[in-house]
Amino acid sequence: MITAAVLSFGLLGTALQAAGSSSPIRAELLPGWRLASGDHIAALRLVMSPGWKTYWRAPGDAGIPPVFGWQGSQGVSGVQVMWPVPHVFDQQGMQSIGYAKEVILPLRISTTSDDIALNGRVQIGICKDICIPEELRFRADLSAKNARPDPRISAAMANVPLTSAEAGVGRVSCELAPSRDGLTITARIDMPRAGGTEVAVVETANPYLWVAEAQSERQAGTLVARTEIMHVDGKAFALKRDGIRITVLGSKRAVDIQGCPAP
Repeated sequence: MITAAVLSFGLLGTALQAAGSSSPIRAELLPGWRLASGDHIAALRLVMSPGWKTYWRAPGDAGIPPVFGWQGSQGVSGVQVMWPVPHVFDQQGMQSIGYAKEVILPLRISTTSDDIALNGRVQIGICKDICIPEELRFRADLSAKNARPDPRISAAMANVPLTSAEAGVGRVSCELAPSRDGLTITARIDMPRAGGTEVAVVETANPYLWVAEAQSERQAGTLVARTEIMHVDGKAFALKRDGIRITVLGSKRAVDIQGCPAP
């Protein structure tokens, strides 16, 4: 069963109210503060009812990918969503990646004026026994005046995956081979163990490419991840190696690896 609801708000810092009072998600925009560079840091806080979850940037085979839009914003040249380390869930035998209970998604906003109007539209999925596509719409005025750092946002920013350099990642390579429907990719990553069962999530810069759930194994100090990439319309495609992104999720740390050169 799939249903849909639209959430909206207009007052800064107030909770979004669902079209139906039984919605399992509550959301709030945290106004944040202005950086010395001129960028503004805000955040979207999502709170789910018990048993419900929402999805990470790459949601897994069983998830619904989130989509953000900022059309109509004023004084804004770009918005970067910063993703805290997600959890890996088993969803009816399939892997999904996301957040339960609550998540704060920091927003780094590139500004062109002191006072900005952020006009946002966020399409997300939330799931329990059923999956519900939700749409959040909001407009908020954010000013450099009287803006104060928010420790909740700072904590979420500190919880993003480590970079390759921070995690001590060594050599990274990807071997590509044709498959019946696209390409198989075998990534070899020299890196310290991330703890527990390591899950490697492979993404590409092309939104029209679908990446299957990767199978990962340890070969001494090397993590080996294999998966398949296909075009969503079954078309031929070229894969840019600098657009490959691999996130390794473990019980102790998560690592964000950008680009994957040839062996």
